[in-house]
Amino acid sequence: MQENHDGNVLVLKGVCKEFPGVKALTDVDLTIRRGEVHALVGENGAGKSTLMKILSGAYKKDGGTILFNGREVEIGTPKAAERLGISIIHQELNLMGSLTVAENIFLGRQPRARGIVQWKKMFDDAQALFRRLGIDGDVRSPVGELSIARQQMVEIAKAVSVDAKVVIMDEPTSSLTSRETEILFSIIGTLKEQGVAVIFITHRLEEIFRVADRLTVLRDGCYIGTREVKETTKDELIAMMIGRELTQQFPARNAEIGEVCLKVEHLSDGRRVRDVSFEVRHGEVVGFAGLVGSGRTETMRLIFGADKRRSGRILINGREAAVATTRDGIRSRIGFVTEDRKGEGLLLSLPVRFNITLVAIRKIQRMRMLNMKKEQQVSEDYVKSLHIATPSINQRVVYLSGGNQQKVVVAKWLFSDSEIVILDEPTRGIDVGAKREIYEIINRLASEGKAVIVVSSEMEEVMGISDRIIVMREGEVAGTVERKDFSQQRITEYAVGGTAS
Repeated sequence: MQENHDGNVLVLKGVCKEFPGVKALTDVDLTIRRGEVHALVGENGAGKSTLMKILSGAYKKDGGTILFNGREVEIGTPKAAERLGISIIHQELNLMGSLTVAENIFLGRQPRARGIVQWKKMFDDAQALFRRLGIDGDVRSPVGELSIARQQMVEIAKAVSVDAKVVIMDEPTSSLTSRETEILFSIIGTLKEQGVAVIFITHRLEEIFRVADRLTVLRDGCYIGTREVKETTKDELIAMMIGRELTQQFPARNAEIGEVCLKVEHLSDGRRVRDVSFEVRHGEVVGFAGLVGSGRTETMRLIFGADKRRSGRILINGREAAVATTRDGIRSRIGFVTEDRKGEGLLLSLPVRFNITLVAIRKIQRMRMLNMKKEQQVSEDYVKSLHIATPSINQRVVYLSGGNQQKVVVAKWLFSDSEIVILDEPTRGIDVGAKREIYEIINRLASEGKAVIVVSSEMEEVMGISDRIIVMREGEVAGTVERKDFSQQRITEYAVGGTAS
């Protein structure tokens, strides 16, 4: 295949895609240059995922043209995309944990001689790939023993091993620590130097300005524009994404803080949570900060009854609550918006109305019979009040954007009359416009007198929405910061074990 001489490896013109009743993409253009990092940006539901599925062969386009190295192509299957040199690295990594790094890289393409796998050559080739990308590690290690960050590097090596010209990275930093993110950015730099184009999808706007050369914005399935990153401001990018200026990222905190609602004393699971004590008042939003693995999520799971606690007490409005199971948690009026909304928070194959009412279904039953009219009314009320974008309450949740899925989870706990609401990474994988709506919902919960806990790995976010921040380190409370004393330095020092000044 002859390469063209205009520097473009991939050009999309007027690409369209429709699903029953929905126009997912309308006349979308995209131009990718060799050796550039090109950020694809837009709110949830903007069409990014659909476009990437077309490029990776998972969907067939309904209209428009795709040029690869100057030649018009049809990408009908993932194999066709791979043959062209287009690889995609999904958020959910596609690796086999029981196999070695090398076996995963060359899965289905193992070097053979007379039908016998040449193990030495495969391991040598895999190690050479790692060296080329500047990755340290033993290619004979089982993938299942590696961290998410290391597994992601295996996926990148796998893509390069098939001579990828374009590598699509979908939210690649969503599960990485800041140090792991730096390693990923270094590898992306190496790919650029070798002439590989990287399509970078992220909701973290600061990453776009850090790593991308150009950006393209989609909104409501339409092409909005392409810009040089160095010539674009954050405010301009947000305006392109949401069609308006976002005047204030975090809504003003104005809830009246009352008496203590939740009191946790000496909570421990004997492993990852050790002697944790704190309290949350009615109308208060308490943020939990800390490094990945500091015990924040594990603490919340103990409070909700999802995991077994070894010791400690949980008091609600001054009375000890016997919370040993999630059923106990729900009975104690604790709601838990889990960080894994798809795996634990929702039944994706079922409709919006069912997901909203499931936890407190007794409230819409009469003589153990479901009151369909009441279910419809309740669901429609929450869809309206939380601005859940869905064609109807009968839409299956799997087809909603990430932000709208999160709102369905929140609606579920609001309907269950939760007095204590725990939100674990509530805006992970959600675009900037939907984030603002989630923040407003958190404010609303506090205004209604609920005790709210927000676990967040985003420093700006946890400082923007909290009345008080509790910082955890190695399973313990390292320190508490009042709103008047909020600073990134103080929180970081508590998190890493320095001296907070």
